[in-house]
Amino acid sequence: MTSGKINVTVENIFPLIKKFLYSDHEIFLRELISNATDATLKLKHLTTIGETDVEYGNPIIEVKIDKENKKLHIIDQGLGMTKEEVEKYINQVAFSGAEEFLEKYKDSAKDSGIIGHFGLGFYSAFMVADKVEIFTKSYKGEAAAHWTCDGSPEYTLEACDKADRGTEIVLHIAEDSLEFLEESKIRELLVKYNKFMPVAIKFGTHEEGEGDDKVEVDTIINNPTPAWTKQPSELSDEDYKNFYRELYPTQFEEPLFHIHLNVDYPFNLTGILYFPKLSADLSMQKDKIQLYQNQVFVTDNVEGIVPDFLTMLKGVIDSPDIPLNVSRSYLQADGNVKKISNYITRKVADKLKSLFNENREDFESKWNDIKVVLEYGMLSEEKFYEKATSFALYPTVDGKYYTLEELKEATKDVQTDKDGNLVILYASNKDAQHSYITAAQNKGYQVVLLDSPIVSHLIQKLESENEKMTFTRVDADHINNLIKKEEDTISRLSEDEQKSLQEIVENLVPKDKYTVKLEAMDSADEPFILTQPEFMRRMKEMSQSSGGGGMFGMGNLPEMYNLTINTNSDLASNIINNKDEATRSESIKQAMDLAKLSQGLLKGEELTAFVKRNFNNLK
Repeated sequence: MTSGKINVTVENIFPLIKKFLYSDHEIFLRELISNATDATLKLKHLTTIGETDVEYGNPIIEVKIDKENKKLHIIDQGLGMTKEEVEKYINQVAFSGAEEFLEKYKDSAKDSGIIGHFGLGFYSAFMVADKVEIFTKSYKGEAAAHWTCDGSPEYTLEACDKADRGTEIVLHIAEDSLEFLEESKIRELLVKYNKFMPVAIKFGTHEEGEGDDKVEVDTIINNPTPAWTKQPSELSDEDYKNFYRELYPTQFEEPLFHIHLNVDYPFNLTGILYFPKLSADLSMQKDKIQLYQNQVFVTDNVEGIVPDFLTMLKGVIDSPDIPLNVSRSYLQADGNVKKISNYITRKVADKLKSLFNENREDFESKWNDIKVVLEYGMLSEEKFYEKATSFALYPTVDGKYYTLEELKEATKDVQTDKDGNLVILYASNKDAQHSYITAAQNKGYQVVLLDSPIVSHLIQKLESENEKMTFTRVDADHINNLIKKEEDTISRLSEDEQKSLQEIVENLVPKDKYTVKLEAMDSADEPFILTQPEFMRRMKEMSQSSGGGGMFGMGNLPEMYNLTINTNSDLASNIINNKDEATRSESIKQAMDLAKLSQGLLKGEELTAFVKRNFNNLK
């Protein structure tokens, strides 16, 4: 037996490990099983290239709980270690065996799936154990070794009689970590971190069959060959859907479509992303993509790796170029991560383009379910915006779908104003803006439906990228003013009458809410028209969607409307000619209520009073 001090640069590394190395103590199981997987895959690689003639077989990793003795066992059938290797890899902290192995076999080991890069991973065991033992026997056939350490720099190393190849790690669980002796807790961690590890993991047994045919079989808790490790040509649509159910067993809706990621230069990345149907609460959609490193779960907070607009997707990304102890600051600084993010953006854009080209009708049918993600991407990623111009859609209120170039072509002849600007009319709510939509359609105008929560930001972006093109909401002004042509209608009221009319109305409506304007229109047009100025409304919406007051506090401004009075209407003449103040006041109130009703602004007690008054008039 030998004994000695572990070679560490800090006098006592164990409190450091327990406190600072990992923020979450449950990571210890992930690390130990990753090391066991590493040892197993190393042996597989050596047998594959003919470096050893030992029988690889069908090795498994086993996790066992010994609750009575407060022990947790992790057993593998990998290549094991000699006594000298234990000295080297266990006692010389941060000298990673995986790193050395990869360097030695870097050419042939490229695709062996070795996890590696663990360094201090083994010592995470001391976060939950006050004593750790290793029983290990090398595939080289040398005597087995037994290493023991009680959480101080002191250790013992001696020969033992272990007969089988591989390594067994025994954790003597500390009093403050007894939860890790509960079967439910260990099962939860295995499913969370090791559900797709490349080596079968046994955790207990169960019975299969019926009656006398019942047999006890190993309970394997993982799927060693998940869909993303296969080539797209090997998978059917049903395989992709089944994998989606495996990832999200409580999700009952099918995904809209998937994107299979597979790149090996200039970095390694595989994965499958799914476009789900989005719920109304977009914040609930985030953190559904799972990040793996060689099939080891790392995190479901993929911010920085996946472009922000795609964090509403679901699925898996696996890259050996991202370390297991991934941190936000690391991600922000790492060059590979930015390359990965750019690649995912490009791949998603290319897939969307191909879906659009291959089956436009199907793509259009899914547009409402994916538009928020795509519109967000167009705003936040310039390269995605450039690609999206060919497949982003702008549906009309009556169900036609145009790309932006198609929309320009369809509207340019009718919707170009006197200054040569193309005016794209849009609605955000078909029902609330119905009368305005009808008025626009009666003039032969197309009205697109833009109703996502970020539409104000999107149209601002589109206007900046497209010269002499503006977007105007269909209720932003009277129809004649939305797209200004050359002709002007003459008012039948004199200037003095118009001034008198404006004063009368301004005295009866709140000045802090309505700006009164007079305009000569067709006598058949509505007498009072309420509109919300495009610029102010858009700035207010952009402020609100950005959170807080924003934009000089515009998000907190009260709602302001233009009240446009048609000076050629009968009502305008009646107001001027009627000297009875009460009757005049009632006429203005009635006209205001009708204008509010058409804008969807007549609500609550005002709406009830309006209905009662009109019902009584009918009687």
